[in-house]
Amino acid sequence: MTTRSARRWPPAQIALTAVAAALSLVWLAPLAWALSTSLKSPTESVTSPHWIPEHVTLDSWKEVLRAGDIPNWFVNSVVVSVCVTVIVLLVSSLAGYGLARTEFRGKGAVLGLIMAGLMFSPAILGVPLFTTVQSLGMVDTYWGMILPQCAPAAMVYILYKFFQGLPRELEEAAFIDGAGRWRIFFTIVLPLSKPSLSAVGIFTFIASWNNFLWPYMVTNNPDLMTMPNGIATVQNAFGIVWPQLMAGGLIAGLPLIIVFVFFQSQIVRGVAHTGLAGQ
Repeated sequence: MTTRSARRWPPAQIALTAVAAALSLVWLAPLAWALSTSLKSPTESVTSPHWIPEHVTLDSWKEVLRAGDIPNWFVNSVVVSVCVTVIVLLVSSLAGYGLARTEFRGKGAVLGLIMAGLMFSPAILGVPLFTTVQSLGMVDTYWGMILPQCAPAAMVYILYKFFQGLPRELEEAAFIDGAGRWRIFFTIVLPLSKPSLSAVGIFTFIASWNNFLWPYMVTNNPDLMTMPNGIATVQNAFGIVWPQLMAGGLIAGLPLIIVFVFFQSQIVRGVAHTGLAGQ
């Protein structure tokens, strides 16, 4: 029994498990602190920085739910995030497949521009994007929040690398049988790309859901606020109330935690299949 256990748990695996457990605790610590703070009174959150509340209260949660329009913000976030995810999957898959399978003049320059796009923060593009959206009359609209988020260079590059690794034989066989490029793409390439498409979709949904800056810039209509923007408005007249802030943050982040718990296997498989894990 001892020999079998030793074989099952070599020292390297034990060390990796210990490191993973330590990193998990580091990741969970802010979440646990936010939950603990949200269950404290405003006075206790400032005067008693303890992990376990001395007097548990749900007043902050009730205040956030009472003062904010949570259902409307939630619907707005779902509409924006789902639309952004669907458009990004379509645009990125088409762009990535086109770059991986076709040769044309200027392809190197296009790939260079995509790589350059990975180096800049989206916040840098805020002013020119807002000017463009304003000139198109899309301020204070859903499309004004959605469309500028639909061309992420990172997602195009991820799918480009994945499509490069797909064997060409299946596509060539279908082409000989008379299938066109579009049919090959939708009936052969996309079904083989489910792991990477799932990862890209999840990453895009999370990024869009968490996006605070762009919806804040492009809309002043309270009825169009997303969860991050709406939660930021729930503040006391006397300043920041930490329990309410933590409760609001947990409410806004709850859908993302659910997405991660249910789709973590797809995320791992998607990253493994893109060929980026070793780069």
